[in-house]
Amino acid sequence: MLTQTASFAETNGSRVSLADTLRKRRQKLFKMIKFPVVLWSGVRSSRNFPGNKLPFRASSHFLYFAGIPLENVAIRMEPPGTLELYMDEPSLDDELWHGKSLLREEVAELIGANIAFPMSELWSRAYSSATIPVQDVYLQQQQSNMLHRWLYSASSLSWIDWELAYAIVQLRLTHDAGALAELRKAAACTVQAHRAGMAATRHVRFEAQVRAAMENVILAQQMNCAYNSIVTVHGEVLHNEQHYRAINPGDLLLVDVGAETALGWASDVTRTWPVSGKFSPTQRDIYEVVRSAHDACIAKVAPGVEYKDIHLQAATTLTYGLVQLGILKGDVEELVENDVHAAFFPHGIGHLIGLDVHDMEDLGDLSGYELGRKRSDRFGLKFLRLDRPLQSGMLVSIEPGFYQVPSLLNYPDRRETFQEFVDWDRLAQFSDVRGIRIENDVLVTDSGCEVITGELPTHPDAIEHLVNS
Repeated sequence: MLTQTASFAETNGSRVSLADTLRKRRQKLFKMIKFPVVLWSGVRSSRNFPGNKLPFRASSHFLYFAGIPLENVAIRMEPPGTLELYMDEPSLDDELWHGKSLLREEVAELIGANIAFPMSELWSRAYSSATIPVQDVYLQQQQSNMLHRWLYSASSLSWIDWELAYAIVQLRLTHDAGALAELRKAAACTVQAHRAGMAATRHVRFEAQVRAAMENVILAQQMNCAYNSIVTVHGEVLHNEQHYRAINPGDLLLVDVGAETALGWASDVTRTWPVSGKFSPTQRDIYEVVRSAHDACIAKVAPGVEYKDIHLQAATTLTYGLVQLGILKGDVEELVENDVHAAFFPHGIGHLIGLDVHDMEDLGDLSGYELGRKRSDRFGLKFLRLDRPLQSGMLVSIEPGFYQVPSLLNYPDRRETFQEFVDWDRLAQFSDVRGIRIENDVLVTDSGCEVITGELPTHPDAIEHLVNS
């Protein structure tokens, strides 16, 4: 573990020191705030009985400044950049049941802590510090007792905690070299997993078997899934986490699977492919509309560009394509202004990616929305997760889609709303398209952007080739 955590993944042929990266992050933080900070890693929850624990995932805010995903650990940071580690030494029972663990001083050395204490010492040092509440309710109560104020939600904070959260958002919006090395590692693994899923599809019978082929690649590289895998023939269900269905010729398989590195950095990729290895004419037509929107959005990504404008680019390109296919009727701009596109593309064009697959969304719209902006109540904009000008160093997803969602299309009041804009008879000819999404992870650069998951093709011919290989 010492060799695995002493540095981040390689970038440009060199290793990025973990301790040095964390020190620079602390220094940047304390240029924005002038009060001490305590962050907890969190604890594992029980699945059913106390000894049967769910897998542990450390708080992302803790990971950003501490680097190592250790359970029941805290750090205290103080201007101008002092780092204190609070951690109990592993007991003999811990070693019996879980194997040898890093000692307190070893962890302190790895992360560049100035001093290390047992967890009990934190009670006398935490008062007047800012924090971000962890997800676990029991630990939130401990935090509240220690800091003498009520902490119950990372999206509803007292003034000192809000100032900390705002500063952390500013830091985590863009990625340093250490983070980018990990994000590229996650992206490369995710590309391999998708290739494995495509290659397995024609040789298996169920969604779960495609999922297994993909997650095998991720687990074999000592990573975890960044989120619950979506591998489904019912792609119109946006977060479909069920995998029991048979896959049959004629089906499209929508697959949204991403890897997370051992240090917590995520990837998020979606592809849609034909189970038979060949798109039907109608499937290919819709696929190309979605791909056109995907490509148009990526071409627009650059520093200073408003992310909402990229979402509207997707809406416009999708609408134009659906008009060309005869599914929608009318002027493209008018259709977008009336949010008709959202009947087939109801979600936003994407989100931030980092330590969380939807990065920092535990902080609500403080992370995704520029200060002073708020969510629209428009049908076509209200699910937009990110409304900021892009900056060099941001990693965002670009994920347009087309979905035939029964609750959006089949209810009488919805049909009446879209009656004059949708040719329902023409739409019925595309009944073999339940859902198509294409998603890549896109890094904003000084001169434009880089698709860090671009090794996985999107062209339908290339997709067919991978499924048939």
